[in-house]
Amino acid sequence: MARAYNFSPGPAALPEAVLRQAQAEMLEFGDAGASIVELSHRGPEFLEVARQTEADLRTLLAIPDDYAVVFTAGGATTIQALLPLNFAAPGQAVDYVLTGHWGKTAWKQARPVADARIAATSEAGGFRDLPPRAEWTLSPDAAYVHVTANETIHGVEFRDIPDVGDVPLIADFSSSIASEPLDISRFGAIYAGAQKNLGPVGIAVLIVRRDLLARSGQPRAPIFDYRAQLEAESMLNTPPSWNWYMLGLTVRWMLGQGGVAAFAERNARKAALLYAAIDESGGFYRNDVAPAARSRMNVPFFLHDEALNEAFLADARAAGLVSLKGHRVLGGMRASIYNAMPEAGVQALADFMRDFQGRHG
Repeated sequence: MARAYNFSPGPAALPEAVLRQAQAEMLEFGDAGASIVELSHRGPEFLEVARQTEADLRTLLAIPDDYAVVFTAGGATTIQALLPLNFAAPGQAVDYVLTGHWGKTAWKQARPVADARIAATSEAGGFRDLPPRAEWTLSPDAAYVHVTANETIHGVEFRDIPDVGDVPLIADFSSSIASEPLDISRFGAIYAGAQKNLGPVGIAVLIVRRDLLARSGQPRAPIFDYRAQLEAESMLNTPPSWNWYMLGLTVRWMLGQGGVAAFAERNARKAALLYAAIDESGGFYRNDVAPAARSRMNVPFFLHDEALNEAFLADARAAGLVSLKGHRVLGGMRASIYNAMPEAGVQALADFMRDFQGRHG
């Protein structure tokens, strides 16, 4: 079997070493006599998986002790809908900075249950840049300010999220978590769907300052209450145990690779390789994002002639480069180069792009 270089934005490529370990343990986990996916989440085997996964994640991300970690079923969009229910009083303002499709989605999720305000947006410019901090209109009475650290579709990323004062800052890190060191103490909470940098689809992580959990929030069922979830060790109902196990394997792999500091260096090199192939093409390829706001994780780009799109994708697949078609919102191409994407894969894509240009330029 020859594995391709998979540039999918999510569900995204997983490290081959993680997949092989999961394959080896699929039929029997340790000496349990059954697969981890068959064992009770209340049993000693899975409870140890859960405990070790949280401990490893705390080490990987340098999570302070005054922050709780909640593992949730579903993805980041579910968390977005629950943020105002847990952390905003009825009718209280919540501020959103919109820098792309997913920031706008987060705002829409909050609107039915909160006074969701747009503090800043770059939509008028096609989400090709970040709104300057001086243009943000923040509400002094807001329960929190929400930002999207990295926009998976539009390919823009905060390299340094601005200060918002005393109001808690909440950030969606779904597509850039663990890609570089992060000072979590700057945030009231961060969250991420696992399916880009942390593991498989179906599980998400919320890292929240414990004092925020003391907020009354709004009337909600216990299953939607993060305090209840934490008290139940993220097992108020049966959790997605296989996904949790895979997340744990992925986190352990990242620690073994040198942790976030090592990935930050690797990711910078990968992004530089790919943007060079675009910028040095003389217009054959283009990326429309302002250079200072370019994402290291998701690189959308366009061919100068859209009639070449299908040939590009077909030739790329033949060369072992898959999942490069752009999102329907933008079209064109997109290469997602998360932690699991090796430098060799990005180099192969850059070489292919130059070869394709040579044949069609």
